[in-house]
Amino acid sequence: MDNMLCDELLQEIFSKLASKSSPLPPSSTALSVSLVSKRWLRLYRTSKTSLSLRLTPENSTIQSLPSLLSHYPFLSSLSLLFSSEPTSTTPTSITTAFNDNLLFIVSNFCSKLKHLRFLAGPVSISSLFSLSNTCALLTSLTIFLSRPLFLNWVANFSNLKELSVYVSDSDGIGNEFYLNRESDLYVNQEIDGELGLESLYLSGIKRDDSGFGWLWRSCKKLKKLQLKSCEGIGDGGSFFSFIRCLKDLQELELRTCRSIANGVLLRLAVYCDSLNSLLVYDGGSREGLLHFINNCRCNHLQKLDLRLPLDLNNNHLSAIAANFRCLSTLRLQSCCLVTGEGLKALGIARSSELNELALINCDVVGRESGLLATLGQHLKQLRKLDLSHNESLLDKEFISMLVSCNNLIELRLRGCKRLTSLSILSMFKSCKRLQNVDIVHCCGIEAEAVESFVLNSPQLRQIQVEENKISDVARKWASHKFIEIAS
Repeated sequence: MDNMLCDELLQEIFSKLASKSSPLPPSSTALSVSLVSKRWLRLYRTSKTSLSLRLTPENSTIQSLPSLLSHYPFLSSLSLLFSSEPTSTTPTSITTAFNDNLLFIVSNFCSKLKHLRFLAGPVSISSLFSLSNTCALLTSLTIFLSRPLFLNWVANFSNLKELSVYVSDSDGIGNEFYLNRESDLYVNQEIDGELGLESLYLSGIKRDDSGFGWLWRSCKKLKKLQLKSCEGIGDGGSFFSFIRCLKDLQELELRTCRSIANGVLLRLAVYCDSLNSLLVYDGGSREGLLHFINNCRCNHLQKLDLRLPLDLNNNHLSAIAANFRCLSTLRLQSCCLVTGEGLKALGIARSSELNELALINCDVVGRESGLLATLGQHLKQLRKLDLSHNESLLDKEFISMLVSCNNLIELRLRGCKRLTSLSILSMFKSCKRLQNVDIVHCCGIEAEAVESFVLNSPQLRQIQVEENKISDVARKWASHKFIEIAS
């Protein structure tokens, strides 16, 4: 049989096994293949287009990496990061030269890369210029940089569509550049033109960080912007350049950006007319958010994701109901000031549009009896429901909502400790279309109920639950029906 299978056919089989749709985990596939023959192992490696490596910061890493990468000549996606687990030989700090050497190895052995996540540590600008020459096909890049920041190197990646930059507080790279004035002058040159970036993620920017004015002016095709733990968007005139990026923006995420969230939202309301997704976590002001909702020019906003424990109340929900007529996804996390009155008003106003609702760790779920039943009666078009980490949620309240939600395909109940097996029985009776279910850390749900659910859910494709709650019968049935079991 082995002789009858040509190399091309085996590679095609291995590619299917390595795909996300495969019921087998990648580690299981690799182990099984390696036990057959050297030929199968070689073909498996050459069929791999995606690889994720977690390294230890030791000198042996550099010595073994070239040999390892040489076995995977057709990689298009690579993720490389250091293990967080300390060892006796771990140095106190990882130098930029060490990271540059790793990046040099990657660029020489993986010239076909389109996606690179290099999270081993900060790299120098000179190494990024070198990377742009050897990996010209890169469309997605994730890296660490140290201050002072130089960003003009982005222009050398002509095919880059997605860029993620984590800013480190280390001054190592800055010291290196000041030792080489010629290099400083080169990276600070103003480069005219237009970047092809459509998605930009920035983490750790401070108010006085320079170089962002050029970046904002050059990002004329930006569709998605993500800012995390940012105290500013650059120094000097960067803010005026930043405003230019807002007009055609479709997705915006502000995570822990309290000092700039208000200013960004106010400008967003004035200058942006194409936003369809907004996420704001842990930061902002009640007035600024309310002003954005009431004055937003984005008539087609579809997704709203908010984690604002003390900045979101019923006034915001009423404004959302009145202004966001196309809203299809609403996600609220840890919103302590929201009451059932506000949620009911929103549910009634958006009953025909809303198909995804998340009320994660919102104490109103367990505090107000009858709330979920009312929401279920008005939101009969719901396809995705997330009630995770509501520890006080009871069977009675949950089941009263499920009776009306017959179109659900995804249900997440992680951490709902007071739910019991009664809820599981109601799930497969009322929700015949369920495909993805998460019931991890639901202490009251027993293994017997999980088995019944797996056997009686015809559309189920994935269930997340503890290993000890999966019986042999349920596991065998899941394997037969290609149902993925995760924990």
